Formats: sequence, structure tokens, C-alpha cells
Amino acid sequence: QVQLVESGGGLVQPGGSLRLSCAHSGSISNFNAMGWYRQAPGKEREWVARIFSTGGTNYADSVKGRFTISRDNAKNTVYLQMNSLKPEDTAVYYCNAMRIGVGVMQYWGQGTQVTVSS
Repeated sequence: QVQLVESGGGLVQPGGSLRLSCAHSGSISNFNAMGWYRQAPGKEREWVARIFSTGGTNYADSVKGRFTISRDNAKNTVYLQMNSLKPEDTAVYYCNAMRIGVGVMQYWGQGTQVTVSS
């Protein structure tokens, strides 16, 4: 059973930083990639960042240079370090895990709220 649990959200002022964590009950090495998505009120869920089992990463243009995704296989945890936060970063952030086999299986966490406001 795949269980992803996010934490680290909260209220921060513009220009501030937060670090989100996504902990898996099992080994994250079993996934081909893990990532973060976000959904702002009234908007569709959008992809933010991804890290592959090889260690490679990619980012949405809107967060490139400000956000950093990383993983700690020993702790079965993926992180999203968010710096220089802007009000438009306000959203519920979701952790995602992807496993590629015969098809593509995707798993989601319950989400954590990030609010950037003065």
C-alpha cells in the first residue's frame, strides 16, 4: 500500500521560505519518479517539480531558480525547498509518486496548504 504524507505547509510572508516534506511508508526507491504539484483556489492542479530515481530533476518555469526538490532514500522522504515565495505560490501542494510498468501508476498525498501573504 502506498501512503504519502505531506508536511511543512503554513503561512509565510512574501520573500520567505518553507520546506515541504513527503514521507512514504515504504521505500521511495520503488518509484521511477516523485514530484510536487499544486492547486490554487479556482484553478487546475499544476505540476511544480519532479525528481527521478536517477537523481535528475526538472521544474516548472514559474518556480525555476526558487524551488529545489530533493530526496533522502534512507528516510524515504522527498523534500521541496521553496525560497523567495510569492503570493501566487499560494496553493495546496500535493506529493506525487509515479511507477512505470505495463502502464503508469500514480499515487497522491492528501496535500498541505501553503499561504504566502503579508
